[in-house]
Amino acid sequence: MTYREALTAGCRLLEKHRIPDAKTDAWLLFATACEIDRNHYYMHMEDALDQNAQAAYEEFLKRRSGRMPLQYITGEQEFWGLPFRVNPHVLIPRQDTEVLVEEALKRIRPGMAVLDLCTGSGCIIISICKSCRDIFAVASDISGEALAVAAENAEANGAGVQLVQSDLFEHIQGTFDVIVSNPPYIPTEELSGLMPEVRDFEPQRALDGDKDGLLFYRRILEDGKRYLKPGGFLLFEIGCDQGQAVPDLMRQSGFQDIEVIKDLAGLSRVATGVLP
Repeated sequence: MTYREALTAGCRLLEKHRIPDAKTDAWLLFATACEIDRNHYYMHMEDALDQNAQAAYEEFLKRRSGRMPLQYITGEQEFWGLPFRVNPHVLIPRQDTEVLVEEALKRIRPGMAVLDLCTGSGCIIISICKSCRDIFAVASDISGEALAVAAENAEANGAGVQLVQSDLFEHIQGTFDVIVSNPPYIPTEELSGLMPEVRDFEPQRALDGDKDGLLFYRRILEDGKRYLKPGGFLLFEIGCDQGQAVPDLMRQSGFQDIEVIKDLAGLSRVATGVLP
């Protein structure tokens, strides 16, 4: 089988299984299996494909046909222009979350202490560190497996982040100028309706926000004021339908100057507030 024949067959297989963006996914899996780029492909498209590369490609196609996310197969996802390793212990970084990083950076100054709760892959705090280097950065997650991924990403991207295994603030010490979090916020009953890539493969503990999706916002707001300096900023990623509920919780907790920022699609994505 030639390079061209293998890629064509891969496209057809993913299309048969109704995989979104089948052609793009087929190419990315092919490039990963063969360790090549487009230029190499076009120069060798009629050459015979190495058997090991073909076997790897077929295995990748099998996984993707079963709706395993592309990023868990390739092991990587770009975020904020940086490469992040991912596996099923962490959520796959999404472009929408870059809004949270952007808003945090508007408020962060050199010398500040920044805490990232529910860090997962570490994409938020590492991206912040790369854009504003002279900060004291701490990130926590309840999952040791997730923290192992975050540690790998911090090292690979040259970001100095102190990682703490903690159920939110449980093992956090000190106070911070800025706290950011992308907590679990999907209502439990809605999990079963998510697309298979998310429902069946991404870590449920990082998705499930309890009955109304607001459990972790309440918990962070309840304890967070003891860890946030006066005048400090709290920034949450929120669900697109939580643009009223989360700010209301923040007001009830005494936060001021509350804002809701929309993403590129015009959907509510980030809620911010200041501790008086």
